[in-house]
Amino acid sequence: MKIVLFSDIHANLPALNAMFADLDDRKVDAIYCLGDLVGYHVWPNEVIELIRARRIPVISGNHDAKVEKIKARGEKEPSEKNYAYNLINDENASYLRDLPAHIRLEYRSIKEQINLLMVHGSPRRNDEYVLSDTPESEVLQMMQEAGASILCVAHSHKPYHRIIKLEDQHCVHIINTGSVGKPKDGNPQGGYVILELSSQTTLVKPESIKVEFIRFDYDLRTAIAAIEASPLPNEFADMLRDAY
Repeated sequence: MKIVLFSDIHANLPALNAMFADLDDRKVDAIYCLGDLVGYHVWPNEVIELIRARRIPVISGNHDAKVEKIKARGEKEPSEKNYAYNLINDENASYLRDLPAHIRLEYRSIKEQINLLMVHGSPRRNDEYVLSDTPESEVLQMMQEAGASILCVAHSHKPYHRIIKLEDQHCVHIINTGSVGKPKDGNPQGGYVILELSSQTTLVKPESIKVEFIRFDYDLRTAIAAIEASPLPNEFADMLRDAY
């Protein structure tokens, strides 16, 4: 079974369109979005509506979760940064408000049950980072409390696959999806993940869980020009250009 995981589009429509163009050429079985559809760019409604049209399950990111509060202020002259949130129409704001905090899957191979948990930040908070160098003990504690053997996260915009071996020789996996529309790893290409599980998948053999990181080009010039032509800070354009 091939599962696509993506996140952190941040209203970058050219990047999302390019991701789907790349993805549509691949044979996959399921697609999930780990949140942060909005913020930082000028196409939040188009991004939301495209994902909804494809009926992709989505969890709430920290930027998605704060839209309602920002819009409730009713700012006549929103700040440069808040401009991105005030573009969101009422229907899409309502959609974001109702997104779940996590998605849990139980995959049964002939070997054992694999418990896969998808969150935006961490199992505890949508704005908490689970990084490639987060202390092992802390990661294991949150995974144990959440009952997860594979933890899929986003939020940092930096893709990684981390494997931690337990005392009983089993392993747990942490996968960060990177970012479709606002990478922060020095590579301006968009990115997503394909996670592959099979009937032979087992937590005893790390290689039986396959993780592929996909990077793709998109129309970066158009994305940058749209920011620079808007009230958004020009720094947001620099972030796309230099991927920080």
